[in-house]
Amino acid sequence: MEKTEDIKGKINNGNNPAFKELYGTNNLEQQEQAKRYISLLEDFKSRFGHAEAALFSSPGRTEIGGNHTDHNYGRVLAGAVNLDNIAVAAPNSNNVIRIKSVGYPDFEVSLDDFAINESEFFTSASLVKGICARLKELGYQIGGFDACIEGRVPKGSGLSSSASFEVLIGAILSHLFNNGKLDPVENAKIGQWAENNYFGKPCGLMDQTACSVGGFITIDFENPAKPIVKALDFDFTKTNYALIITDTGGNHADLNDEYASLPIEMKSVAAEFGVDVLRKVSLEELIERIPNIREKVGDRAILRAIHFENDNQRVVDQVLALESNDFQGFLEMVIDSGHSSYMYNQNIYPVNNVREQGVSLGLALSELELKGKGAWRVHGGGFAGTIQAFVPNEIIDDYIKTLEHVFGAGRCHKLFIRKKGAVKIEL
Repeated sequence: MEKTEDIKGKINNGNNPAFKELYGTNNLEQQEQAKRYISLLEDFKSRFGHAEAALFSSPGRTEIGGNHTDHNYGRVLAGAVNLDNIAVAAPNSNNVIRIKSVGYPDFEVSLDDFAINESEFFTSASLVKGICARLKELGYQIGGFDACIEGRVPKGSGLSSSASFEVLIGAILSHLFNNGKLDPVENAKIGQWAENNYFGKPCGLMDQTACSVGGFITIDFENPAKPIVKALDFDFTKTNYALIITDTGGNHADLNDEYASLPIEMKSVAAEFGVDVLRKVSLEELIERIPNIREKVGDRAILRAIHFENDNQRVVDQVLALESNDFQGFLEMVIDSGHSSYMYNQNIYPVNNVREQGVSLGLALSELELKGKGAWRVHGGGFAGTIQAFVPNEIIDDYIKTLEHVFGAGRCHKLFIRKKGAVKIEL
C-alpha cells in the first residue's frame, strides 16, 4: 500500500518501466494510460476517502491455437493482450466489498453470506461472491475492500472481459490479504469455479488461465482437473507484427444450438470408440473407422473430429515453432488452423442464416490483404463476432482501412501479447 499522491508521482506521465511492459513503448499510449490511472486514483479517493491504495491490472486474452479443442480435453495456445481491466483498491474496516466500476452501477458484496443465489446469476456481484467463497473454502484469507475499476477489454469482442474481471478480483484479494501468494493458475481455477457455480455459466479454463498467467501460454486439458500450463519464452513485440482483432458484428443471441453442436458432435464420434472425448482417439483410428460410423454420426461430425485431431496436434507444432523462433512457420500454422475451422469444423457462419456471413467476409478481406505477408483465422467460438490477424507493421493502416471500410470505424483493435497476467502494479 502506498499513498495515492506518491503513486501519482511515480506514474510520471506514463514514463515508467511498468507501463512500458504493460502497454508498450509508444509515448502517446503511455501518456493516455497515465491519464487513465490518475483519473481512477482521483475517483477512488473521492468515492472512498482512502489516502493509501494499490494498483492492479488484468489483461484480456486471445485464443491463438486450438479452436474448439478444450471441450474434448485437447490443447490450446493463448495469449494475454494489452487491453486490460485496471483497479485501485484498499482494505476497509467493514466485512463488505464495495466496487465502483466505470460505466456500471456500484455494487456491494457482504462477506457474511456465501449462499448461492440464482437471482444473482449473471451479475458481477455473483462473481465476486463466488471468488471469496472459494478462497475461504481453500484456506485463504478474505476481507472487505474498496475498489474503483475501469475496463478496456471490450465486451463481446472475444477477448474475455469476464475472465479478466474474475482474475483481477482474485489478484486484489491475493495481495491485500494473502501477501500475493495466490498462484496464477489457482487464481484462474477459482475464477472458473465462481463463474460455473455462482454466475451460472459453464465455461472451460482457458480464458481465466490466459488472463491470469500472461504472455504466450499453452494449456493441455488431457486431465481437466489438473491442466498442464506452460508459459512460452517468446517476445511478440520483437516480431514486427501486430495482432489485430476485428469485430465483424453479428448476433450471438440465437447461436446456442450452433455452439452446443460442436462438442456434442465431436463426442458422438468419440462414443463410437467407447470413450467420452476425442482426445482418447487417434487420427489414424478415426480414419480407419470412418466407413463404419458415417451413417450413424453424420459426415459433419466426422469432419469436426478431423479438425480436432489436426488442430490439437497443431498446437504442439506451433509451440515448437515459437520456441525455436520460427515465427514464419508459426504464421503458416495460424492460416492452416483457420482453414481447418472453415472447412472441417464449420463454425464460420450459422447454417440457418447463410445471408449473414460477417466472419467469412472478414476472413476473405484478410486473405486479400495479407496473403504471403501475414496470417488470419476465426477467433474463438465462431459463427459470428471476431476474427484474428497477424499483420506486418508496415501495412497495419491499409489492413485496418480495408476492414473498417466494411465493418465500421472502431471495429479493429490493435493489440500485442503482453508478458504480465493479472498483477499488482509495482511502479
